[in-house]
Amino acid sequence: MFSKIMIPVDLAHLPSLRRALDVAADLAAHYGATLIYAAVTADTPGALGHTPAEFAKRLESFAASEADAHGIATEALALTSNDPRIDLDRTLIRAADEISADLVVMASHIPNLTDYIWPSNGGTIAAHAKISVMIVRG
Repeated sequence: MFSKIMIPVDLAHLPSLRRALDVAADLAAHYGATLIYAAVTADTPGALGHTPAEFAKRLESFAASEADAHGIATEALALTSNDPRIDLDRTLIRAADEISADLVVMASHIPNLTDYIWPSNGGTIAAHAKISVMIVRG
């Protein structure tokens, strides 16, 4: 049913993504799919890498550790944006199209009042992606 599953990750907040990471790994194992960890960074130095290439190596290391832990095929997809806070949703939607993902699994929070004014990343991607999107809360 699924052959390429994309999961957006924020390497700075991995503990809060654990439930979604485990759900995505379980789905990948069940369907024999490749799980693609996608992360967006700025093209300027940051806490997770001085260059986009350094950031990509960190993401590749994380994807490899998840592959070992869950016994699944993984890939790392490091994406660069001038301003990830503004372009995050568009960058992820475009990436899902470019890699021909057939499912996106995303972590999200329990909706609160501000979500009625500014939609969450998961809500925006679910509304605009051409493929199925599974939002995992908690």
